[in-house]
Amino acid sequence: MNNPHSNSAWLLLMPALALMGFVAVIPLVAVFNFSFHDIFTIDQAYWIGLEWYQEITADPKFWGSLGRSALFSAIVLSIQVPLGVWLALLMLRMGRFAVPVLMLVALPLVVPWNMIAGMWLSLIDPATGLAGRAMTAMGIVFDYKFTALHTWILIVLADTWHWLGLVVILAYAGVSAIPDPYRQAAAIDGASRLAVFRCIELPRITGALSIVLLLRFVDSFMIYTEAFAINAGGPHNATTFLSLELAADINSYTYGRAAARAMLDFLIVLTVAWAFIRIRSNGQAR
Repeated sequence: MNNPHSNSAWLLLMPALALMGFVAVIPLVAVFNFSFHDIFTIDQAYWIGLEWYQEITADPKFWGSLGRSALFSAIVLSIQVPLGVWLALLMLRMGRFAVPVLMLVALPLVVPWNMIAGMWLSLIDPATGLAGRAMTAMGIVFDYKFTALHTWILIVLADTWHWLGLVVILAYAGVSAIPDPYRQAAAIDGASRLAVFRCIELPRITGALSIVLLLRFVDSFMIYTEAFAINAGGPHNATTFLSLELAADINSYTYGRAAARAMLDFLIVLTVAWAFIRIRSNGQAR
């Protein structure tokens, strides 16, 4: 007779745990070890303790990059989440056309990251891009190379175009699973559209939106490819995020400093994720 309290099912997770340890835990431990050394070559690593951490956290550039990364995450989340939910609700009224539209919205998700910046730079090119020609015809000057605001707008647009589909898919999956009697009862009671969304639809997509918020925060907070390809952190370091400073240390072969910076970035993301999960858990407990 099988024991109902047997933990043998955990053995099925061993391959996944072994793979996770190989691709995540071991490299993390290695980076953590490197962060306490001044590394010239693999054979020349000298213990310096917390010097890299002290140097980085005392540098105003680090705090400036941290602020810019946090601001970028706040901007893209405040745009992508409401816009994605609105599009998902709009698609509910499309009937059989919802699936083709959903596929079109999700199409940018399969575009490689290293192509996003090139596509948008080609689009706004005044000589060859459709958007660039249109802005030129209307007399609009869009100078993303030397105007910080324009650079930020371009990076936010590129990131939103790339990741909006993720929000739409998860939000649409949640609202489309709501049984029709819920909305019918709300219509009989004379509930407004806002009341239906607040009391019926929003609670059903809260779980999906929580996942979206966490995933998009982590990804946007460490944005690199688009920011580097568009203006390499310029103009005047206006778009120099944490990931770009980390890449600069790696490219200058300062591996010990890069390891310490990577650990600081990891701890920041881990702390925010932990706080988010705790807040979410406390909200569900109530």
